[in-house]
Amino acid sequence: MVRQTIYRLNNALQDYAWGSQNAIFDAFGWQPSGRPAAELWLGAHPLAPSRTRSIDVTGASWPDYRPVDSVLHADAVSLIDLVRSDPEFMLGESVANEYGPRLPYLLKVLAAAGPLSLQVHPKPHIARAGFSRENREGIDLHSPERNYKDDQHKPEMILALTPFEGLSGFRRPERAAQLLAPVAGPTAAAMRDILTGAGVSDTRVRQAFDLAIGLRAKDARAELDAAAESIADAIAHERGQGRQVSRGLLTALDLSKAYPGDPGMLVSLLLNRFSLKPGEAVFLRAGQVHAYLNGLGVEIMASSDNVLRAGLTTKRVDVPQLLECTDFAPEPAVRPTLRSIPGGLTEYRVPAPEFSLVYGEVNGTALVNRTGPRIVLCLEGEITVTNALGELGKVATGQSVFVPHGVGSLGLAGRGTVAVSYVP
Repeated sequence: MVRQTIYRLNNALQDYAWGSQNAIFDAFGWQPSGRPAAELWLGAHPLAPSRTRSIDVTGASWPDYRPVDSVLHADAVSLIDLVRSDPEFMLGESVANEYGPRLPYLLKVLAAAGPLSLQVHPKPHIARAGFSRENREGIDLHSPERNYKDDQHKPEMILALTPFEGLSGFRRPERAAQLLAPVAGPTAAAMRDILTGAGVSDTRVRQAFDLAIGLRAKDARAELDAAAESIADAIAHERGQGRQVSRGLLTALDLSKAYPGDPGMLVSLLLNRFSLKPGEAVFLRAGQVHAYLNGLGVEIMASSDNVLRAGLTTKRVDVPQLLECTDFAPEPAVRPTLRSIPGGLTEYRVPAPEFSLVYGEVNGTALVNRTGPRIVLCLEGEITVTNALGELGKVATGQSVFVPHGVGSLGLAGRGTVAVSYVP
């Protein structure tokens, strides 16, 4: 029997240093906190699960978000515990059988005011082995020396809400060598020689990557400063000739300014630069080196916080683990498959079994004919959530609800912009 129960969410707001001071607050009309707002987590990850309360008893004072280190009202229920209380109703039999009594995805709103670290996410077998190993070694889950926060892989998709810039996947060796042509220093010269030499593309890219990342273990500040200066000179020369400057060179120079002396600047020349307009998206496989540079977006991923970093960060960089996880095959940024659904919304499908996303503007009514565990986030406006039996509740700008499988297919009515996550 269909039950009329959905749950308002109170979500953790992460204040990482690269986050925007105002993008999320301005988008949702929230009072700025004075701290960066980098990621709003909507989900059931153990490090920062959403808190829930039935929408029937949620008053106007129920907060949409909280600082990640704060505790909400005692009568709020963690989404982890809510899912475990009745997995078949909350998740549906097929999702519960596949993933156990847990929500398999994590939805985020991400606001980057500056570059995130160059990073890669582990594949399933590496995540399981690494998490188990660090548990045996007794490394605290919150320790900065920890690589694996859980035992899950982390494919992800970023959907732009504003113009969004990033790096994703390796360039063709020949194109990377062209970008390195004006860069001074023995490491850049050796990278060029490798990239233009004989051999399989994957191998050449890996060898060039090894050279660049290997500078972390050396006193290479003078060489990297000289490399950055040569890039600045090349950019000035091209502009002086009235020619268009490669975005790859511009990105490398920006990164050298943000993280002086970090070899991630050289690594960036090996990677594809992507630009997203609002509504466009990129999918990132586990094992794919990437970095977000700036912009506001909705991000969805397998429910994991495993990040292995290659540079552009003050956090832990573990080169051997990074190399174990990384795929070096050159490929462009991967775009999701788009499909229109009733009511003018768009479904974004990617090759990840844990998650999919519906996004767009509701102008009247729309149908999201997907069951399983869903999260509805109202990005702008006000939306009434319905099912076959009638109205379930309203969500306004910045508000979100968890919709159990047992509620059935969803209808959306009103005027506003929404993102709906689900398990495909």
